[in-house]
Amino acid sequence: MIELFLKFLIAHLLGDFVLQPNSWVKDKKENKIKSQYLYFHILVHFVLLLVLTAFQSKYIVGILLICALHFVIDCFKIYNESSANKTRSFFLDQIFHIITLLVAVRIYVPFKIDLNWFYQKNILVLITCVLLVTYVAAIVLRVILDKWNPNKNINSNQAGMYIGILERLFIFFFVVMNFWQGIGFLLAAKSIFRFGTLKNKREVGLTEYILIGTLMSFAIGISLGLLYNFLIDIE
Repeated sequence: MIELFLKFLIAHLLGDFVLQPNSWVKDKKENKIKSQYLYFHILVHFVLLLVLTAFQSKYIVGILLICALHFVIDCFKIYNESSANKTRSFFLDQIFHIITLLVAVRIYVPFKIDLNWFYQKNILVLITCVLLVTYVAAIVLRVILDKWNPNKNINSNQAGMYIGILERLFIFFFVVMNFWQGIGFLLAAKSIFRFGTLKNKREVGLTEYILIGTLMSFAIGISLGLLYNFLIDIE
């Protein structure tokens, strides 16, 4: 099952990312279903799938299914994608392609998806901690730090929120893996990047605001990492 899925996946990765020039992507967006490159793209996938499955005739049904559904998914994407939903459209497109590959694999190697692992204590604790350390912490910090924010427009910066989320995720997993040195590297790297923007004496308020936010963000990441390690050890 794994071997066949990997063959299908390699063909998909090569066809969608390696062997699809930007000019093809641009032409598909402009001409949509009339674009000749849309059909070239599907043909590339078809050939790659044949090669990866060693031209075995028993896989032809699965290959045709993958190519047909790939065409439908790509058409849906190019007709519904916009600048506002570009990121979401990209990830949904890839998710549907992966699901298609799994459906094709199931034709040849029947398998059952066992979701019992999802309800294990360790997984539930991990999901809870990840939710707390990402979006919940982002909202809590925004509320707490609002009174110290020297520039209210900072709250509208979504990039800053995602930087904080990634920062706490790294800290959380560093603690879980007992890799405390990683936290020191992260703090040093952040200090270096921030130095250039905060060396102006007139921005003392902003400096203090960012310092408080950083310390609270690190504290949350470390605390939740320690909490996770504690909870999974409880019988």
